[in-house]
Amino acid sequence: MRICLLTVGKTDAGWVREGLETYSSRLARYVPFSVNEIPEPKNAPKLSKAQVKEKEGDLILSRVTPKDTVILLDEKGKEYSSTEFAKEIGKMVSGGKNIVFVTGGAFGFSDAVYARCDAKVSLSRMTFTHQMVRAIFVEQLYRAFTIIKGEPYHHE
Repeated sequence: MRICLLTVGKTDAGWVREGLETYSSRLARYVPFSVNEIPEPKNAPKLSKAQVKEKEGDLILSRVTPKDTVILLDEKGKEYSSTEFAKEIGKMVSGGKNIVFVTGGAFGFSDAVYARCDAKVSLSRMTFTHQMVRAIFVEQLYRAFTIIKGEPYHHE
């Protein structure tokens, strides 16, 4: 069982990359974890929003297998407290399947990606850049594992 964060576009903000690396390395103590970046579609500035979403969707779907549990980080997803999210992660991990969390590009996901996903999670009702979500999510995933293990990182 592995967990992957699949993202569209490079993480080009240094502080985001640093946060991502910090929490990714911490996560390695609990679970095999990776961040996989999908390049933005070629000629994206010349394409319509719908075309960009379709091309990104094709790239996302090419990176997941039928056996993967696919969870979209999406503003329309279910919101959890950190403790509730830890419980959900615990259930998913005990299922033994690879888990792929996906952040889309600036325009969201194609209909095909929505059709393929197993669940949607919202990190907040607020809107974050698709780059910021990477660091925020990986920290929350790390926090979930510390909650599962009963470690003192999370305070209630």
